[in-house]
Amino acid sequence: FKCLHLYQCTQALSQTTQHINKTQHCKTLPGLVSSQAQLCRSNLELMQTIIQAAREVKKVCQKTFADMRWNCSSVDASKFLPDLERGTRESAFLHALSAAAISHTIARACTSGDLRLCSCGPIPGEIPEPGYRWGGCADNLHYGLLMGSKFSDAPMKMKKKSGSNANKLMHLHNSEVGRQALRDALVMKCKCHGVSGSCSIRTCWRGLQDLKDIAMDLKTKYLSATKVVHRPMGTRKQLVPKDIDIRPVRENELVYLQSSPDYCSKNDKLGSFGTQDRQCNKTSSGSDSCDLMCCGRGYNPYSERVVERCHCKYHWCCYVTCKKCERTVEKYVCK
Repeated sequence: FKCLHLYQCTQALSQTTQHINKTQHCKTLPGLVSSQAQLCRSNLELMQTIIQAAREVKKVCQKTFADMRWNCSSVDASKFLPDLERGTRESAFLHALSAAAISHTIARACTSGDLRLCSCGPIPGEIPEPGYRWGGCADNLHYGLLMGSKFSDAPMKMKKKSGSNANKLMHLHNSEVGRQALRDALVMKCKCHGVSGSCSIRTCWRGLQDLKDIAMDLKTKYLSATKVVHRPMGTRKQLVPKDIDIRPVRENELVYLQSSPDYCSKNDKLGSFGTQDRQCNKTSSGSDSCDLMCCGRGYNPYSERVVERCHCKYHWCCYVTCKKCERTVEKYVCK
């Protein structure tokens, strides 16, 4: 198959066990469109970094949505599920996260020396405050965005008529939202120097926040995503918000075309795994509460024994000893 969407590429690549160090390995990677395969052949190290990013997408997505009915389980499925193929807000989030993760991993690989074709990011032009100086090795966001977008946007920029134009516009927009979240995540990081850690001078560089922090920012955008329609605006069709007076779609908002299922019950046609046997929080009032997670079906309690460190003592100098204590905790799963 050829992946029509970015999340399909990352889903397929996350299952790859092959280490990419020969050009013929590019043929074994599932789903790549021609320009992605060409990028692989011309830069094997970059491809290995992209595979690493694809695995990270799955882990980070599942952690970010662990407290929601849709918990990114669709990403684990052996085939692409309908909920992600229909242009839902879940596919909007996955596109944004995938695009951000690929550029993020490339930018950091430049810093760590894993990619030979790039190095540290540039030293900022502005003069730092007294007591601060530029140094260290900045994450190379420019190279990450450049190479990341080449790979990420390739399936949506194919000339062949694969997938609807509305879907392509939606995915391209959401991928750019993901990369914008990455630009916003470039922050100043510093290291202290001075006698006995006095921090009389700080060496600083521009570094990216962790992907989990970027995913939480995108989750906020997912929760407030805008439903759009594909309609003529001037001389061509564009995506415009469905329920609001006609205004352009904002650059920093996630957009989707189709409403999602409620993910309460298992429904293969809709791509829903349901929430039966999912763990819930009896005392929470949030999305992980037993009322919301179990969709009003109720829940079953069960007991679990946990071992924890306890009675810890500090000994001079300098170590801590602890005993192990066992206790029983009550947990709950949806009916």
